[in-house]
Amino acid sequence: MTAPARQLFGTDGIRAVAGQYPLDAATIYAVGLALGHSLRTENETTAPVKVILGRDTRESGPWIAAMLAAGLRETGAQVESAGVVTTPAVAFLARTHGFQAGVVISASHNPWQDNGIKLFGADGFKLPDAVELAMEEEILHHAANSEAPDPATLPVIEDNAALQADYIQFLIDSVPGLKLDGLRIVADCANGAAAAIAPELFRRLGGEVTLLNIAPTGRNINDHCGALHPTVVAAEVATHNAQIGLTFDGDADRCMLAGTQNNVINGDAILLIAARDLKARGLLTGDLVVATTMSNMGLEAALKRSGIRMLRAPVGDRYVLEQMQKHDAALGGEQSGHILLPHLATTGDGLLTSLVILDLIARSGKSVEELTADLKVFPQVIVNVKVRERKPLDSIPSVSSAIHAAEAALKDSGRVVIRYSGTEALARVMIEAEDEAEMRQHADAIANAIRAELGI
Repeated sequence: MTAPARQLFGTDGIRAVAGQYPLDAATIYAVGLALGHSLRTENETTAPVKVILGRDTRESGPWIAAMLAAGLRETGAQVESAGVVTTPAVAFLARTHGFQAGVVISASHNPWQDNGIKLFGADGFKLPDAVELAMEEEILHHAANSEAPDPATLPVIEDNAALQADYIQFLIDSVPGLKLDGLRIVADCANGAAAAIAPELFRRLGGEVTLLNIAPTGRNINDHCGALHPTVVAAEVATHNAQIGLTFDGDADRCMLAGTQNNVINGDAILLIAARDLKARGLLTGDLVVATTMSNMGLEAALKRSGIRMLRAPVGDRYVLEQMQKHDAALGGEQSGHILLPHLATTGDGLLTSLVILDLIARSGKSVEELTADLKVFPQVIVNVKVRERKPLDSIPSVSSAIHAAEAALKDSGRVVIRYSGTEALARVMIEAEDEAEMRQHADAIANAIRAELGI
């Protein structure tokens, strides 16, 4: 049986241009109403439930927070704001401070015009697909039938700075004994949520840390900086004669690295480093790592040489987590830099990942290049095609034919992964192969076929 279509929630919450459906005022207010009602039902209580809000630095964040709070309060919920904090900070605060839910207002790596709503439960985990789907009907009903207040009439929510401080202390406590003295580090905060956390965090840890892009204007988040543009921090590592670079996305739930050779080190390499370290310390349960369909074949080969198995999950950190829980895995993540360490946190945390890697470097006395020296990366290309609709690709003869042709030609010497983005109107064509020319030929053929049938 085909699963019901999701109208609002993608793989990472609701995301759209701020002010436009489904991030218009009426729908945002309806999300607050539906979440409040859902929490009352789930907790089987008439007592007020408590919800924690956090946001990134987009200029639309405050009014979206005010609309959500208005909807929640209409149901009797109590709302508290942590202000500008990272997505994993909200997950941590929901889990440890007695909140029944956490709400993040962020569009992660998207441009400033976009925003989004991500929901966490009291356990600090993202709400399951089934719960979000169940909420959609009520959200759509309220959006059409409830009178939402004018955002301009709503008071600005007062932020509780103590909550941000609690999260910073959690990060420090998660890697006990870490001192960065003697290390020169460059960190790119993407003019996003990390810009509110990193200065105090790294001040307390010591070391010589140069922070980039920590002056958000509301419109410069992810703008030619951060994890989407890791070459920026890679160049700055050389400029500052640093040993390592760190770069985060807008809500800092992921991290990429840069070495001393103007080289970018992505999530695959981070998984390799972390997996070997956990295995050496007897902490890699089942000698297993969960990655995604996008992770490079070179990672799988390098892990195998270390006696570590790799399972692949669909793209999306929630799907990685599902496989990790199913197989009791201690480590998982994505090539994009979402790294899951369930013994430390319930969700990907870019700042926490960076501290774990810095601690590993300090303990081993090795550079990040030395730790990943044997990782042979197969050539990989990703072509993004803007689409007007998400029609099943195997139902389109020209697209299906191009995909089958690539798979037949590459056989065991490459991989073909075609999927729709869960957060943008894009079809992603990923091909990996030993022969780069052949790889690009097939990627272009598939992309052109999709563009001809579904392109904007």
